[in-house]
Amino acid sequence: MVFIASPNHKTLNLNLNPNTTTLQALKFQIEQISNVPISHQRLFISQSVQLLTQRGSTLLADLGIKPYSTLTLHVPFFGGTLPHKNPKPRLDFINSKPPEGYVAGLGRGASGFTTRSDIGPARSAPELPDRAIGQPEEAGEEKGYDENQQFDYFEGNDVGLLAPDAKLDEDDEKADAMWKAVDERMDSRRKERREALLREEIEKYRASNPKITEQFASLKRNLHTLSAQEWESIPEIGDYSMRNKKRRFESFVPVSDTLLEKATKEKELVTAIDPTSTDLTAVRQGRDIVLSLKLDRISDSVSGLTVVDPKGYLTDLKSMSITSDTDVHDKNKARLLMTSLMKSNPKNPRVWISAARFEEVAGKMKAARKLIQEGCDECPKSEDVWLESCRLASPKDAKAVIAKGVKFIPNSVNLWMEAAKLERDDLNKSRVLRKGLEHIPDSVRLWKAVVDLANEEDARSLLKRAVECCPLHIEFWLALTRLETYENAKKVLNKARENLSEEPAIWITAAKLEEANGNVSMVGKIIERGIRALQKTAVIIDREAWMKEAEAAERAGSIMTCQAIIRSAIGIGVEEEDRKRTWVSDAEDFMKKGSIETARAIYAHALTVFLTKKSIWRKAAQLEKSHGTRESLVALLCKAVTYCPQAENLWLFGAKEKWLAGDVPAARAILQEAYAAIPNSQEIWLAAFKLEFENHESERAKMLLAKARERGGNERVWMKSAIVEMELGNIDEERKFLVEGLKRFPSFFKLWLMLGQLEERLDHLEKAKKAYHSGLKHCPNSLPLWLSLANLEEKMIGLSKARAVLTIARKKNPQNPELWLASVRAELRHGKKKESDILMAKALQECPNSGILWAAALEMVARPQRKAKSKDALEKYHHDPHVVAAVAKLLWHDRKLDKARNWLNMAVMLAPDIGDFWALYYKFELQHGTEENQKDVLNRCVAAGPKHGEKWQPISKAVENSHQPIEAILKKVVAAAENNKQ
Repeated sequence: MVFIASPNHKTLNLNLNPNTTTLQALKFQIEQISNVPISHQRLFISQSVQLLTQRGSTLLADLGIKPYSTLTLHVPFFGGTLPHKNPKPRLDFINSKPPEGYVAGLGRGASGFTTRSDIGPARSAPELPDRAIGQPEEAGEEKGYDENQQFDYFEGNDVGLLAPDAKLDEDDEKADAMWKAVDERMDSRRKERREALLREEIEKYRASNPKITEQFASLKRNLHTLSAQEWESIPEIGDYSMRNKKRRFESFVPVSDTLLEKATKEKELVTAIDPTSTDLTAVRQGRDIVLSLKLDRISDSVSGLTVVDPKGYLTDLKSMSITSDTDVHDKNKARLLMTSLMKSNPKNPRVWISAARFEEVAGKMKAARKLIQEGCDECPKSEDVWLESCRLASPKDAKAVIAKGVKFIPNSVNLWMEAAKLERDDLNKSRVLRKGLEHIPDSVRLWKAVVDLANEEDARSLLKRAVECCPLHIEFWLALTRLETYENAKKVLNKARENLSEEPAIWITAAKLEEANGNVSMVGKIIERGIRALQKTAVIIDREAWMKEAEAAERAGSIMTCQAIIRSAIGIGVEEEDRKRTWVSDAEDFMKKGSIETARAIYAHALTVFLTKKSIWRKAAQLEKSHGTRESLVALLCKAVTYCPQAENLWLFGAKEKWLAGDVPAARAILQEAYAAIPNSQEIWLAAFKLEFENHESERAKMLLAKARERGGNERVWMKSAIVEMELGNIDEERKFLVEGLKRFPSFFKLWLMLGQLEERLDHLEKAKKAYHSGLKHCPNSLPLWLSLANLEEKMIGLSKARAVLTIARKKNPQNPELWLASVRAELRHGKKKESDILMAKALQECPNSGILWAAALEMVARPQRKAKSKDALEKYHHDPHVVAAVAKLLWHDRKLDKARNWLNMAVMLAPDIGDFWALYYKFELQHGTEENQKDVLNRCVAAGPKHGEKWQPISKAVENSHQPIEAILKKVVAAAENNKQ
């Protein structure tokens, strides 16, 4: 692909290969596309402006032309002048007769006058036909040309065979349509492929020829590193262009006396109206201003959108009286039209209703009532006419109107309901409705209305009659069941089942009835029997609908009915291989909706089918832990380990719950049973050690670790052994376990880290440095080792050595935000603000998706730029907890306390395992919150149990805080933050 820039400022795309195409072939293709002869073509290479004068057999690649290169095509003008053009013919209007009534200069305000040239024959008039303006031409006279025809110098007159206005016969039109269809078909065959190739070529061209703005994009990003002094030292660029400096020719024309006299008259003062001088021009201008202000109130002159309140506008229109003759004429015309319709079609109720509403809108209520009364007389069987007559009638006459209407249409439910609305007390309303039921005994609306007005005893009697009149309406049966006693309710449900054999609500209501009366054993049988009966009657059992019924039963308090529905309907329509996935998904969905009992019932049924599935037992245990009691959780876990004795997580879960409940012996017993079931489990050994260690049983803990080491303990066993000796103060034993553990597990970085920290505590810095270097040889990707070594080098030598260590770490671990952040903070600790800003910019370029880097950048940026910076960070990473916490700090500093509290709450919800966010939240509540808020944050932190955090881990893992509760550690982290601030 090669691009040719032609003289007409268009780019030609030539699909050719420079390695196989000669210069002569290139020129030949240019001649075919642009019609420029080869002899007139002058090609230039855009980069070096070198004229291509080589022979035609030379390959383009030998001339330095690569794929997607751009050449410039020049065409010389031989002779040095432009080609001769024939002048356009001027219209001979000087010697022609002007139109009738034409006055020269009338458009610009001149007035006509007569001169001697107009009177005498000053010029020879051409011979023109004597025809008045606007007079039609004679039929026999035909012109050989069109006066409005445009002449084209290239194609000539648009006349002849190829003229665009030539009339075609039917065969030509069919041929044109056929060829047009063929062209469209051929064009659409490879349209997508052609467009895709064109897009690809354009992308490649843009990649090889970037814009100037794209070339300087990387430099623009670094502009934020410039200081204020550097910005001010940049010189201002003056305007050296001559675009706006050209001298313009100014002409001055003397003002005429007429114009001066007119201006004088406009500004003269009139004293006849007012003794004081009054400027009429100013009065007119003020009137225009007042008018424009009134118009601006009505509509917005900028956007064109109305600012009038539509409701108020309609109300104003309704209250306006018709005063203009035009409006009165329109109303009279409409009234005549209505009268004509009523006479021509008097049996149409819509005509009478429209006429009455027209008079109502016109404000003539008396005429409207008279018209609708005539409509009632003409259409006595129309329900709509009587309802409209009742609406328009006065309160005194409305009852009489509706009574007359029900006499003509006694089977109209709407008329009886309207008659009941006109009554004020419930007794009269009930009496009217019962009167209507005498005429319409199968009306569901009337039965519902009369039952709603009755008391419990009357409602029971009415419902007994309602189920007789409307036996297919399920609501009446269910309502009667709720009002009857237990025995009568069973009889009612049996009758309902006989009439409505395909209604599942009857079976569900029967199950709820048995559960409410203590017959729990019958609940499941009724649901199973109901599903079988419905299936026999060819009713499709909708699984989703039955699950919703189970959820509704839970909300109604019928837990056993809910469980029975789940057991009977959960497997309907589910394939055997999809049961586990579908049931677990259903349980999670119901948990999100808050239907805990439904989810518990699903898990219970799933565990009866999948007894050995550890994942289902685990999810059921999590449900009991979140929404159940401790006793139910322990019972579930005991049952779980019975069916899954090899599940370590379930054993450990049960032991932990016993320990949290304060029953340490029971926890020990569970771990002993677990060890008997899984004798070689390192996790159980470590759990037993933790149980003894947290209860200050150091000797028991050491014995357990010794047995674990004898039986081939893993690296965590050796680490825990060293931790125990560190807390007991046995330095030699601690070093012994670390050295021996490193011989067994040299790739476990935590042992190297603990050995280096041990030497640092003993102030053996060289040995600590050696330990870190040895650890990095075996674990080059361990970030804690790199960071510890950098801190040690900074302490021993200074910033230069620490900077070198961090640089090597970044090279071996690219795109690591923790290492970049450590480098930035090292520069800041030594007052290198400019270097830290440069490092932060590089870090964000290498790790653009790092939340901790964006949070640190927000803290480093100047105060005026924080708002824009935080907005950019939130647009990209609004779900990152570090960014959210950083924004909360900014809001806190700006004294926007409510917003800061919301953002801090969002941060701890996004990352509850990071203790730094809990400490920041608790510190905020200590300063600006109430005691209730402080206790709430404290309790939520204890429940979350955070274990990570840049400030949390050094305090929580300190020797003196090894057995401290989370509440104490949280307060120590807050106190440490206060001390560092001071």
